[in-house]
Amino acid sequence: MSDEVLAEVRAAIPTVWRNPARRDTPAPAGLTLSDLREADALLRRFAPYLAATFPGPWFEGPNGVEEGLIDSPLTRAPAVRTDLGVEGEVWLKRDDVLPISGSIKARGGIYEVLTLAERLALAAGWAGGDPRRGDHREFGGAELRDLLSRHTVAVGSTGNLGLSIGLMARALGFSAVIHMSAEAREWKKDLLRRLGARVVEYPGDYGLAVATGRAQARADPGTHFVDDESSPTLFLGYAVAGLRLVDQLEAADLLPTPAHPLHVHLPCGVGGGPGGIVHGLHLALLERGHDTRHLHCWYAEPVAAPCMLLALATGRGAVVSVQDYGLDGVTLADGLAVGRASHLAWSTTAGRVAGAVTVRDDVLLPLLRRLDAAEGVRLEPSALAGLAGMLVLRERGLGDEPGARHLAWATGGSMVPATEMGRWLRG
Repeated sequence: MSDEVLAEVRAAIPTVWRNPARRDTPAPAGLTLSDLREADALLRRFAPYLAATFPGPWFEGPNGVEEGLIDSPLTRAPAVRTDLGVEGEVWLKRDDVLPISGSIKARGGIYEVLTLAERLALAAGWAGGDPRRGDHREFGGAELRDLLSRHTVAVGSTGNLGLSIGLMARALGFSAVIHMSAEAREWKKDLLRRLGARVVEYPGDYGLAVATGRAQARADPGTHFVDDESSPTLFLGYAVAGLRLVDQLEAADLLPTPAHPLHVHLPCGVGGGPGGIVHGLHLALLERGHDTRHLHCWYAEPVAAPCMLLALATGRGAVVSVQDYGLDGVTLADGLAVGRASHLAWSTTAGRVAGAVTVRDDVLLPLLRRLDAAEGVRLEPSALAGLAGMLVLRERGLGDEPGARHLAWATGGSMVPATEMGRWLRG
């Protein structure tokens, strides 16, 4: 890490770290394209169950999503481009309207809970041990719910992952224990409790909630702990987004080329969600013969909690913490308030990302209001980090090359209560 970037990190000044170790060769050993396709197949098997269990607008036409699939539309944002003064096209990946729990965490969290449910059912003899022969709508019935009710799903979370896992676990009949850090919003805790989940609150940061939840789960063989820092299953659920995104990019004529490089701006906390997207997107593009040198993925983090920037720039991964650099990790972007990066996300994407960007809290709410006024899109503060990062890059003379296009990942927002969103909009 350069002295200039280090000084800006310590001073909590917006900065850009460019990755000197980036490579564009076939992916290293680890989670493969075959793994991603298997994950996609499981989600498709559960689609009839999900559509029946969560009826309503989530799986209907307005979102442009096939019934029962946990995916989101890709939409052009021309008014944002004009308002922010960005040279290239601006697009939004609308995970703020993602089915069931309205955030990117639905991808990984729900996938891991569904994987556990299918595995337990198959072990008990359901579908003759072959998931392809089963009718997954039966997971809404008394027999499988009774089986799953003997098991507990636990997780440590700043909010949205716990919400996604609690929603899905309780719908299937699991007991759910959600360990939540101090940054988690009260409305998320209240909703989880109404669903019948047990919420355990911690005065410290995200790391304490995860460590405590992990330790308690190890002591109980009936508890499955969803580990946001190291779960390959969780990571695969996120990576399916990258796999599916390639089809959307192709349909929108957004595939990265020398004439039209594509910058993808990813809000980043512990790194599992954005890391999975980076991994899945690279694997899918390489399989189709596209040159990923023209794809530039940027992690966007708060100046108070740049854990992935530090993991990448120092090469120390999950060993280094933001506290090591005099930062407290406290941020309005609650979903990004993480002190240490995921080792799995760091190690898998260290050679893939273009770099990392840090953004100030005081730009998030103004951006929220501008996006609402320009496009009628309302996001959580955390979800504005990608757009904020785009502006920091532009200030540093990056991302505005001729023909460049920008895709900002909108990681959450539709589940926010109207009263809370109203306070943000009023300022």
